[in-house]
Amino acid sequence: MSKKPIILGIESSCDETAASIITENEQGIPIVLSNIISSQDEIHKKFGGVVPELAARSHIEKIDWIVKKAINDSGIKINEINAVASTAGPGLVVCLSVGLSFGKSFAAAMNIPFISVNHLEGHALSPKLNSKLDYPYLLLLISGGHSQYLSVRGLGSYRRLGTTIDDALGEAFDKTAKLLGIKFPGGPQIEILAEKGDPKKFKLPKPIFNKGGCNLSFAGLKTAILKISKNIKNQQDRYDIAASFQKTIEDILEKKTQVAFNEFESVNRLKNKIFVVAGGVAANKRIRSMLIKICNENNYKHIFPPINLCGDNAAMIAMVGLEKFKIKKFNNLDYPAKPRWPLDENALFLKGAGVIL
Repeated sequence: MSKKPIILGIESSCDETAASIITENEQGIPIVLSNIISSQDEIHKKFGGVVPELAARSHIEKIDWIVKKAINDSGIKINEINAVASTAGPGLVVCLSVGLSFGKSFAAAMNIPFISVNHLEGHALSPKLNSKLDYPYLLLLISGGHSQYLSVRGLGSYRRLGTTIDDALGEAFDKTAKLLGIKFPGGPQIEILAEKGDPKKFKLPKPIFNKGGCNLSFAGLKTAILKISKNIKNQQDRYDIAASFQKTIEDILEKKTQVAFNEFESVNRLKNKIFVVAGGVAANKRIRSMLIKICNENNYKHIFPPINLCGDNAAMIAMVGLEKFKIKKFNNLDYPAKPRWPLDENALFLKGAGVIL
């Protein structure tokens, strides 16, 4: 075990302060030795969303303790760490700067390599934490800030097939929850409320459902929920809105995933068809169940990270760091925070949407 690389990962892109220590076994599969996450839900709850300045202050207050706990819980000694990997983007720049600065300082003090990591790449490769994953594979990344279909060809090699032209899916869940009077972060509660509702009670829009390839749009859906929510009369109405919203999202993802399958197969030579779903919304059990069904119908192997690794965490950052460490892809200590940092650098402009993403 001691001969294998040991990587410290640090994540602070939004409102989770996280640190993790990972290594790998003899088969080259990453092993998580510790994974510490400190949430800021209580801090931001009364504001109904993340306040960047408060998030950054909390990161500053916690990060030293979080890293120490990750090292202590891992059972390794500090001088056994071979490299530090920190999230450099995308995210809130004031938050990114905290983890990035700490990681650089740690690397300099210990005289070990520093590795910058794209947060999205962490999600993209997170299933490798518990399984041997072969390239290429189709990735659906659905989180609070991102909704994308990507062809993953290898470390650092990504092609975006589709993305949201407005709101991210996790954002749509959180905004819907807020309209229903659920405190932040309310997105995960939608699925619970939906179990008690009638999914056919409200007919909700499905923006660009039959056009736009596998691009996604959720802003119109959110506007429809806003109008309906003004006439809520009782708790059952909330259940029915939640159920109708959940079902509409499932219908959209089912249709767009089928389109993504076709596009993925058209741009890759495939020995095996693999579909990976990552990001915080991947924890939604009903969405998982629907996606597993469509995978089975299309002969795709489906892979999801463990529920505890769907949201933002440092284990996925450390894992990308491990992959980069093995090919000696290190960064200088003046590497900047990148609040906007797409995985596919050639897909900045979305044709037809008229917006820069």
